[in-house]
Amino acid sequence: MAAPVSELHECEEQTEWSGRRALRPGLLAVGLGIALVVALTAAVSLGSTDIAPGHVWAVVFRRLGGAPPRPGTDDLIVWQLRVPRALLAALVGAGLGLVGTATQALVRNPLGDPYLLGISNGASLGAVAAIVLGAGAGGVLGLGLSAAAFAGALAAFALVWCMARRGGGFSPLRLVLAGVGIGQFLSGFTSYLVLQAGDEQQTRSVLFWLMGSLSGATWNILWLPALAVAAGLLALQARARAMNALIMGDETAAGVGVDVTRLRRELFVVSSLLTGVVVAVSGAIGFVGLMVPHLCRLLIGGGHRRLLPLSALTGALLLVVVDLACRTAMDSQELPVGVVTAMIGAPVLLFLLDRRMEAGR
Repeated sequence: MAAPVSELHECEEQTEWSGRRALRPGLLAVGLGIALVVALTAAVSLGSTDIAPGHVWAVVFRRLGGAPPRPGTDDLIVWQLRVPRALLAALVGAGLGLVGTATQALVRNPLGDPYLLGISNGASLGAVAAIVLGAGAGGVLGLGLSAAAFAGALAAFALVWCMARRGGGFSPLRLVLAGVGIGQFLSGFTSYLVLQAGDEQQTRSVLFWLMGSLSGATWNILWLPALAVAAGLLALQARARAMNALIMGDETAAGVGVDVTRLRRELFVVSSLLTGVVVAVSGAIGFVGLMVPHLCRLLIGGGHRRLLPLSALTGALLLVVVDLACRTAMDSQELPVGVVTAMIGAPVLLFLLDRRMEAGR
């Protein structure tokens, strides 16, 4: 039975994490879009060799127009190195923002995050197994690696979900604890596989990648995360009102005509697919999916029709800025992206846990 539009709209207005609508979503989206363009420009301009923003855009427009590269290093640095990396950071951040929003609706818990729930660890295990066992180069343009990461994410999420549902009940705390425990187990198994690689250089590269890295960005791999993020956004946006009802509770959702089992299955697959693709191209980057939805809810409320695209924009902006900081913070080396997001996200997690304990939830 199709859900009555009026009742689903009412659920959108009454969703648990509604926040305060201090800003208009349209104005906020425009502001985030402008900030993202500025951040992308800075990400391409700044580095070991600074390039003027005007020259950056001149190179970009010239290459988009089909002109051949000019002699010198600036064209190489801008077009072949920094633009793909900046775009990959934006795509990965957008994907993590979407996954965090979908996961929190799926488990009806604002602490839901692909990293905390072990999904990222499962995707990492699948990807590392493909690399170490020699299957990572299979398929077209790395599809073998992405498929392995997706399978690992799906298996990890299924295991966590089954643990949380043991005994017929469903406890958000049990879900988080199961995710942390299973995630640590998978992380240990991943480390074991890395040690079996037998190639010291490969081991170092995989370990750095596991902490989150965008250094391998090339034009050839951008199409896959771009396609996954676009498809994920469209799929989730089509289920936005049903997600609002789901947050109100299974009985409420079923009462307005939502097929709860089917909706959870669809969110389950979309979240795992997006996580698998993101991990395959960037490694495990934690806490972005936890922080971004909360920030957006504080600004525009909890309705998913507005929350999903704004979470994608905010996640893209956040990760572009973080990646720029990782590249430029130290002269001699580059910081892993996951280290910086963990330093930002861990205090946010502790704050959220403290608030929920005070509220008795």
